[in-house]
Order: sequence, then C-alpha cells, then structure tokens
Amino acid sequence: MSHDATNWAIKQRGLKPTTKIVLWHLCDRFNPDYGCFPSQDRLARDCEISRSTLNDHLGQLEAGGLLRRVPRIDPATKRQLPTRYILGFEPGFTPVDMVPCPESGRGTAGGAKATEYGGDCGMDAPPHAVPCPEIGHGIEPEAVSGFCPEPCPENAESRVRNPDTNLVREPLSKPVKEEEDAQARDADFDRFFAELLSALGFATKATLPAWWQGWPARLHVRRWINDLRLTEDRILEVATETRSDHPNPPDGPKALDRAMERAAQRDALAGADAAKPQRPKRASKGEQASRPTADDLAAFYAELVNSDRYLPVSAISNTTRDAMLARGVVTTERLRMRGVR
Repeated sequence: MSHDATNWAIKQRGLKPTTKIVLWHLCDRFNPDYGCFPSQDRLARDCEISRSTLNDHLGQLEAGGLLRRVPRIDPATKRQLPTRYILGFEPGFTPVDMVPCPESGRGTAGGAKATEYGGDCGMDAPPHAVPCPEIGHGIEPEAVSGFCPEPCPENAESRVRNPDTNLVREPLSKPVKEEEDAQARDADFDRFFAELLSALGFATKATLPAWWQGWPARLHVRRWINDLRLTEDRILEVATETRSDHPNPPDGPKALDRAMERAAQRDALAGADAAKPQRPKRASKGEQASRPTADDLAAFYAELVNSDRYLPVSAISNTTRDAMLARGVVTTERLRMRGVR
C-alpha cells in the first residue's frame, strides 16, 4: 500500500463513484518498488463488482489518461500473467494513445488516426491490423479490455463477458430511475455523515483530518450500517456517548469501530432476549387453592373421627375438637373412644 498513491486517487475529480473505487483499489495495491499488478479476480473482489464491469471501468480510466494497462506473457510457459497497471502519477507515465509501438516507433499521439498499420499500436487501427509485437494483441476499440476481439494466438479466447452484448432485454413495465434514486440516497447519506461529524465535535466548516476526508471515510461508515446492522440513529447515539470518554474528536472512523461493535453486540443480545418466550409465573400455593374454612376442617376431621381409620392423637388440636363439638358433627363419647381429650 502506498499513501501517496491512494492520496493521488482521492484527489481525482469527475469520475463516477465505482470508477473511483476501482482507481483507489488499484492505488492501494501499488508497490513503490515493484509497481501495480493485481489479478482481475482480486481486484474485482476488492471492488465488489464483476470482472466484466471491472473491465468497463478500467477502460474508462485508461481512456481518461489515468492509467495504462500492459499485458504480460510468461516467456517460458506462454501463459498470461496479471496485467501491469501503470498509474498516472508514476514517473514517465504516458497515456495509452501516446505510447508508440516499440517495433515501428510510431504511435497515435494527440488522438490522430494512424495512416500505416504495419506496426502501429494505435487505438484507431482497423480490426485486421497487425498486432503490436510487444504485447501480442490486436487493437479494436470495441473490445471489453480495450484490445482486439480477435483472440491472441498465445492467449486463446477472451474469458471476460462483454456486458454490452446481451441481446435479450426484458421489457420494462415502468421507467427506470436508478440514477435519480442513487443520487437521492447519496444526498441522504451526506446529510447523515454531516450529523455524525457534528455529533463527534467537528465544526461545520472546519478542516477535517485526512482520515475523515473523501469517500474512504464514508465507505467505512457505511460498513457500520451494512455489516453491523446499526441504524443511523444508533450510530449517532453511540458517537455522542463516546464524547464523554474522549472529549477530542477521533482522528478517523476506525477509532470508533470498537464502540460500534460493542453497541451491535448489545443490540443483538437485547433482541435475542426479547425473542425468547416468556414462561408464565407459577402461582403460589395460596393462589392455587383457597384456604379451607373452619366448617371444612370440622367436617374433614369429624369424618376421620367417626370412621375406623387410624387416627393419631396429636392430629386434632383443641381448636378443631371444640369446632366439631360446637357444630354437633361428633359426640364426646366418640372422641373419648378415639383417644381425643
């Protein structure tokens, strides 16, 4: 990773968001000593787009003079190696339409059409033009990768889908307004991002630290929403809480990652507890059955006294005995016979 390269990418203006993301990830893979040559699979995975979409944006960057692609072939195995990307800030960089063919020394500087096709590598050469002997590819501008759609003899057929050759189009039931919707979402997020900076203690028109500038900071904050499932209101609440422990604003969004992760864990635990079924509270013995009355006790023990079942002498208290006698359910002689005094 090179900070100079990523800073250069951030400073570029007039690019679409996805195109700028591709440029930033290219610069993130740049090595000052060895250059930039990530594989297309890795670059597409970093940018979270398909390889065909990636090639579209690489072509836009190359056409805009921000990079130049140099395909590489292993001289021993003749296998295709990861493309070498020459970025616009590197010393000696020249746009693709200014690079002369090393065989003939001629090119298409200034966008002029080549008049001799024997060795030129210009982008305006016809499909039957002889490929440049340095890179071994033709030069048809309509190809996805910027090279001739005729396969290179050493690399065989292209393995990248051309997204502009889909002949099957589903009819649209209503006009598509993806661009307007995307702009509305970006405006809403910009408003939320400004509220977040205000909650963290940044002045409205103050110069932000470098780690809070540009789209990388916004992309980092979006991960709190997409990966941690935090709402914008929850993020603002957590950001406000961090000010009590850290009065000074953080240098970048990464400093808030632990606070956001803890908040997400607390929310997940609270949601799990709320989802558990609540067991009904067990009723106490007093609630399960009402206490027996004095008449009930007198009738119960009278039935026991008048029967021939075993009756412990201590089973009947004086109060119960008097209650049975008062209600006439037993006689004194029967109590004496059963040993109750």
